[in-house]
Amino acid sequence: MLRVLICDDHTLIRAGLRRLLESFDAVEVVAEAASADEVVIRARGTSPDVILLDLSMPGRNGFEALDELRRTCPASAVVIMSMHDDPGHVREALDRGASGFVVKEAAPAELEIAIRAAATGRTYLSPQVSAPQLRGRQAPAEGVDALPPRQREILAAIGAGRSTKQIAADLGISVKTVETHRARMMAALGCRSGHELLRMAMRLHGSAL
Repeated sequence: MLRVLICDDHTLIRAGLRRLLESFDAVEVVAEAASADEVVIRARGTSPDVILLDLSMPGRNGFEALDELRRTCPASAVVIMSMHDDPGHVREALDRGASGFVVKEAAPAELEIAIRAAATGRTYLSPQVSAPQLRGRQAPAEGVDALPPRQREILAAIGAGRSTKQIAADLGISVKTVETHRARMMAALGCRSGHELLRMAMRLHGSAL
C-alpha cells in the first residue's frame, strides 16, 4: 500500500481528498493534519510514503512545514498542493525539497500520477507550472517522462498500431484496465480526445518512451 498523509486547513478539502485518494488502487490515507505543526507531528507518528501539503495555512505556512519535514522525516516525499501556479512558489518548493507541485484545479488522474511519482523518487509538476516557467532548472519529469512504466508501455503499443484488445492480451491485463490507463494518459498529457493521444503515440513510436 502507498501510505499518504493529507495536510490542508479546510476540513471539506481534506475529506474530498481522502475519498479521492482511497479510490485509487493500493493507496491508504494514514492521517490528516490541519496545520504546519500538526503535519510534522502526524508525519513522525505515521511515517507516510507521501505527504500532500497545502501551502496556504494559518500560522506557519507550507514552506516552513516543508523545511521541518525534510529534516525530521526525510523518507517521506512531499507533494505541494496549491491554488496558485506562481513559478516563484514552484521554484521555492523544489529548492526546499518537494517532490512535486500540483495545482488544486488538477484532474484526479494528475494527483494519482504525482503521488506515485513521488513515492518512487521522481518529480511531477502540473503542466501549468512546468517548463518554460522553470527555465534554468534541470527539467523535472513531465509529459511522457512522468508517466508510470505501464502507461509508457501502453502508449508505445498504441503508437505501434495495437488495438485495446490486442494490448490487453499482450500485457495480460483486462480491456478495462487498458482503457483506464488510456484515460489517465489523456489527462496527464493534455489530450482532449483519443485521436490526439493516437497522434502523439504515433509521433513517439520508435523513440524511447
